[in-house]
Amino acid sequence: MTDLKDLYSKRVMELASEIPRQERLAAPQVTVFHDSPICGSRINVDLVVEEGRIAEYGHTVRACTLGQASSSIMARHVVGRSTEELRATAKALRAMLKEGAPPPSGEWDELKVLEPARDYKARHGSILLPFEAVVMALDEIEAGNGAA
Repeated sequence: MTDLKDLYSKRVMELASEIPRQERLAAPQVTVFHDSPICGSRINVDLVVEEGRIAEYGHTVRACTLGQASSSIMARHVVGRSTEELRATAKALRAMLKEGAPPPSGEWDELKVLEPARDYKARHGSILLPFEAVVMALDEIEAGNGAA
């Protein structure tokens, strides 16, 4: 099992303490609330998509350190990314935690700092929270429930 000092590395702590985009959008295309019942973490995500790319993103998050770090990574990279890339990244992050797959690469390679949490199943929900919320928001938009 992973040592706790690896789980709560200096970089994880830095990310958790410096979460960008922690404000709600004035005119979101869609707003999603998502929570992890196991650990009590929760997030509100406001999203605007234009031409298949994230144009605006805002969120409020209340989560453990690992969930905050994951939210920080999401907020740092989400704007300008394609909807397909976000869906693939969410899938890759889930596979990293649940199946032992390698961490996401490219723009999202910083998610590797959360790889030690693989051994702590109770923390998976919090780490996946912002990614699942964004996918939920994209699903809402694609279903026609968000303004075009």
